Amino acid sequence: MAESHLQSSLISASQFFEIWLHFDADGSGYLEGKELQNLIQELQQARKKAGLELSPEMKSFVDQYAHRDDGKIGIVELAHVLPTEENFLLLFRCQQLKSCEEFMKTWRKYDTDHSGFIETEELKNFLKDLLEKANKTVDDTKLAEYTDLMLKLFDTNNDGKLELTEMARLLPVQENFLLKFQDGNGYIDENELDALLRDLCEKNKQDLDSNNIPTYKKSIMALSDGGKLYRTDLALILCAEDN
Repeated sequence: MAESHLQSSLISASQFFEIWLHFDADGSGYLEGKELQNLIQELQQARKKAGLELSPEMKSFVDQYAHRDDGKIGIVELAHVLPTEENFLLLFRCQQLKSCEEFMKTWRKYDTDHSGFIETEELKNFLKDLLEKANKTVDDTKLAEYTDLMLKLFDTNNDGKLELTEMARLLPVQENFLLKFQDGNGYIDENELDALLRDLCEKNKQDLDSNNIPTYKKSIMALSDGGKLYRTDLALILCAEDN
């Protein structure tokens, strides 16, 4: 099934979902190692079998990752490689989701009760808003389809809603600050928090003052568990109201 989809000149939202599930064998939400190499190999074979050349996006992708052992891509990167349905693709190209700072501003807009979750209806409004900002409209049926697919793609614990750490997968891999928690035991220590804060301050100079990093760090680490700051701890901090 994935082979026939990879041969298509235009991949629908549902076909994109099937392709992702096919290659994300461990369900991690990212393609790396053997998964990524399988994608590259099957993509090349499928296009060749159909008598099709690789698109410029596909060729660039293959050139970048074919000979790397440390490559890693998320759903966003794959959506840019494959000829995906335009309106669905726009959800991954939105300017509001290209950096962690803009992502958090968008998140807070829809997580109005600061629960750390976006419910199904909130997600539907979120997607509708993104499309409208791109001057695109879809009917209720298509919007419901997109909402359902987004839940299937990102709702890793199948609770019918998206938490911050799940929704953050809409960010490009290099911008996803929560990936720092995927190494080891799912937490960062004070030194790693320091590096994370410096990176955030550098990218968001208007709102964060690097001179206040020691204060930020002290306040955040006060909520840690014996010097270990878990992903859920940081998510709660980021979802809180701005002071």
